[in-house]
Amino acid sequence: MTAVSIKIKFSLFLAVLLLLTVFVLSLFVLRGIKEQQQLRMEKELLQQTRIANLSIKQAYLTSPPIEAQPFLRTRGQQFAMDLAVYSGLHVVLYDNSGKKVGDSVPLSSAYDVGDALAIALGGKIAYQREHEGDSLLYLTPLQGPDRQMGVIQFHYPLMNDIRFYDTIANLFVITGAAVLAVSFILGYLYFQRATSAIIALNLAAEQIRKGAFLASPPLRRKDELGQLSQGIYYMSSEIQGSMTAMMEEETKLRQAVEKLQKLEQQQKQFIGNISHEFKTPLTSIKAYSELMELYRDDTDLRNDALHHIRLETDRLHEMVDMILRIAALEKYDFEFHPERVDLREMLLDIAGRLKAKADRFGVTIVLHLEDAAIWADRESVMHILINLFDNAIKYNLPGGQIIVANRVEGDRVTVQIADTGIGIPAEARDKIFEPFFTVNNDRSRHSGGTGLGLSLVKQLVEKHRGTIELLDSENGAVFELTFPSFLSPTNKEVH
Repeated sequence: MTAVSIKIKFSLFLAVLLLLTVFVLSLFVLRGIKEQQQLRMEKELLQQTRIANLSIKQAYLTSPPIEAQPFLRTRGQQFAMDLAVYSGLHVVLYDNSGKKVGDSVPLSSAYDVGDALAIALGGKIAYQREHEGDSLLYLTPLQGPDRQMGVIQFHYPLMNDIRFYDTIANLFVITGAAVLAVSFILGYLYFQRATSAIIALNLAAEQIRKGAFLASPPLRRKDELGQLSQGIYYMSSEIQGSMTAMMEEETKLRQAVEKLQKLEQQQKQFIGNISHEFKTPLTSIKAYSELMELYRDDTDLRNDALHHIRLETDRLHEMVDMILRIAALEKYDFEFHPERVDLREMLLDIAGRLKAKADRFGVTIVLHLEDAAIWADRESVMHILINLFDNAIKYNLPGGQIIVANRVEGDRVTVQIADTGIGIPAEARDKIFEPFFTVNNDRSRHSGGTGLGLSLVKQLVEKHRGTIELLDSENGAVFELTFPSFLSPTNKEVH
């Protein structure tokens, strides 16, 4: 079933309401007209009755003495003619016996007024409507000097009153039809504007339902529709804010889940790696122990086995120490003892300490340093830099170089440690800071690497609100570190 438009409903309601108003008004007006016509007719007939009574009574009193009935029969025709001339109405006179004694229109049709005449002869006024309904017969007692002489009858024409009444009634009908048509058209045009506003609000609500939120209120009016428009706009803003917050929370939750999954994967990988890394030196220790037991008299073999057992034991000790430090960083708040650290002096000190090892590997250390101070834990920074220096020496090539430079950039101090060694493959760049990750297991085992050093370095740097990254380089590896300078306003937050 097709729904009727609200503007048509409102227009019809307005038109019917106005039509009903016109109808009620016409009832009151037409009733007033009819009552007014009746009052005017009664007043006029009473006036004519009074005049007729006075005229006939005066003529009777001034005439020679005679009985009232013979007097009325003798002069009734004359009285009827005179009264008709004076009143302008058709006049008929009756004596007390009900006999017609005068008629201003002698040749007029006779009317059956028996009942009305009987009432008038009884001393009361009587009305009788003609069959055609275009005139009214008014019969009233004709009073003599001492008693009723007869009855006087006036024919009162109603055509003018009927015509006027019908004209007004027709006028109301025409007016009602015009009001119905005009009010419907005007109402339709007026409600067209109102419904267009409602349509705009409906479209705005539909837009919100589809997820397209409002940038401004759909309507700017100072009425109830304007208030509704403002309410829809506020609702849209609130929904948009809630949706944004939900999306942000969903993103955070997704990131948290991904992080947990990554941590779980790293944990499994960590357990697998540590098991493997522990198993290798333990296997070597066990093998050399068995050799020592089998060849107790072989001094050279015994000494070689003891040497390798000591190396594997040192390697195990280093791994355990690294693991404990990493676990402490992850589980507990790392206890810093921040102070002013002269970075240039520390780099010179480390270069001096490792010069002998660098010479043994055939590597030259080149320094480009400037004065710089950072706010940091001295032992932690020392560990970070020694680890990077040591890696640059171990994974360099004979005749290679280690270039160390620092610079101050605003409230940050940057340190670059570059080597000309074997470098790090592109596929391994994203994993070098993961625990137990090594680029080449054989080379790492030969050089004593555990795959934990860079992981610990990264965590120590981040604890200092710093950063570490591996830069792109054609030859070797370039690590860049940044620390808050001693004058940075954030350095006091590192504790």
